[in-house]
Amino acid sequence: MSVAAADAAPVPMLVARNIHKRYGPIEVLKGIDLDVATGRVVSSVNIPLVDVPLRKVLGERLGVPVFVDNDATVAALAEAHDSELRLVAHNLVMLTVGTGVGGGIVLGGRIYRGATGGAGELGHTLVGIDVSGSAGVPAPGAHFPQPGSLEHAAAGHALDRMTAECADSHPDSALGRLKAEGKELLGAEAVEAAQSGDPAARRIVEIWAERVGIGIANAINTFDPEEVVIGGGAARAGDLLLEPARRVALGYVVPGLGRETNIRLAWHGVRAGVLGAALLAAQEFEASAPRNAVNGPGSAGSNAGNRLPAHEEASGS
Repeated sequence: MSVAAADAAPVPMLVARNIHKRYGPIEVLKGIDLDVATGRVVSSVNIPLVDVPLRKVLGERLGVPVFVDNDATVAALAEAHDSELRLVAHNLVMLTVGTGVGGGIVLGGRIYRGATGGAGELGHTLVGIDVSGSAGVPAPGAHFPQPGSLEHAAAGHALDRMTAECADSHPDSALGRLKAEGKELLGAEAVEAAQSGDPAARRIVEIWAERVGIGIANAINTFDPEEVVIGGGAARAGDLLLEPARRVALGYVVPGLGRETNIRLAWHGVRAGVLGAALLAAQEFEASAPRNAVNGPGSAGSNAGNRLPAHEEASGS
C-alpha cells in the first residue's frame, strides 16, 4: 500500500506535515537576490554564492525537485493554512513588522508574485505624503524606505525613535527612568513597559499600532481578503498591537469592504518560513509534475519568469 493511499493526501503534503511535526525553526538564506526562473543567485550579501545555480545544485545533491521563494512570501502561504496545514484562507495578506515592514500576498490559495516576482512590498506603500496645497508632490528621497511610507512610519526603527522621544519627554515614566540608568532603549523596552502598565509607554505603542492599522486598511481596500495577518517581531506585542491596529483599519476601510476580513496575529510563529516552504514545494511539484519527469530535479515550476528583489530573502524547499 502506498503512503499516499494510506493518508488520502498527496505525498508532497505529507512531507509538509512531517516537517511541521518533526522540525523547529530552520535558517533561511539571508540577503539573496535570486532569479527564480533559473534558480541562479544574482547577488548575495552575507555568503559567497554569487552566480551559483542554487536550485540546480540543491536538486542534484538532494535528488528531489527544488523550488525557491522569499521567506515573507512563504510565511504568508503558511498563514493561509491551519495547524494541520489545511488551506483555510484562499485570499490573505500578511504584514511582517520587524526592523522593516515586509509582506506576502496569497490569492486563490497560491502565492501572488506579480510581473517581476516582487509583489508584496507593503512596507513601501505610501501612507503619509503631504500633497495638500499647490506645491506639488514632494520629490522622492534618495533611499528607501521613503519618508511617508508605511515602513518609515511603523517599522521597528520607527518605534525605536518614538521610544527615545518618550524617554526624553516623560522623564518620570518607566522609559525615562531606564534612560536615566543608562539603559539601552529600543521598541522592545517600550512594549515591555506598556505591558507592565506604564501610561506613557502604552500611548506610544498605541500610536505605533495605529500606524500599522493604516497599512492594514490599505490591504483590505486593495484586496478585500479573508484575512490580514500581522507577523514578525511586532506580533510579540499581542493585543497592544492588534486592538488599536484593528480599530484604525476598520475605520478607514471603504464601507462594504472588510465585513468578511479577519485581522489577526500570525499563529505559526518562527515555523512559518519552513512550513510555507514545504507548502510551496507541494504546490509547485504538483503543478509541474509532468515536466519533472522530463527535466529532472531542480526544474523550474510555475515560478518561471519571476525574480526576487535584491533585498529579499530566499527559502528553499
